[in-house]
Amino acid sequence: MVRSQNGRTFVKESFKFQLSNMPLSPQKDLKQFYSIAEVSEMFSLPASLLRYWEKEFPSLRPRKSNNNVRMYTREDVEEVRLIRDLVKGRNMKLAAARELLHRNREGVRNSSDLMARLQNVREQLVSIKRELDRIN
Repeated sequence: MVRSQNGRTFVKESFKFQLSNMPLSPQKDLKQFYSIAEVSEMFSLPASLLRYWEKEFPSLRPRKSNNNVRMYTREDVEEVRLIRDLVKGRNMKLAAARELLHRNREGVRNSSDLMARLQNVREQLVSIKRELDRIN
């Protein structure tokens, strides 16, 4: 911020230019690893369930640090999301979910993404309806 002679505050043009050229995206997450507590909180699941799923699903294998602390990558978090959608959302048994992920991972991912989008649209429609009800 720079103060001009007339007392007004403005941002230097070079600073604006630097910010606009930064490759930041609202979708981009800058974090590389997540602890089991963070992943547990993201999905409202107990950490013990995540550890159990690691045994049941060969595709879920977070790295472990030198101190044996689990470090989940973004791919691991996505895997947890898929498993949670199958087991908790669709009420599948673990064996059925494991088999489905093994046979048709891309189909599961696509349907899971579609469900997430549809839920988002539903939430937006409910919000719009509430606003309209409030206005009337």
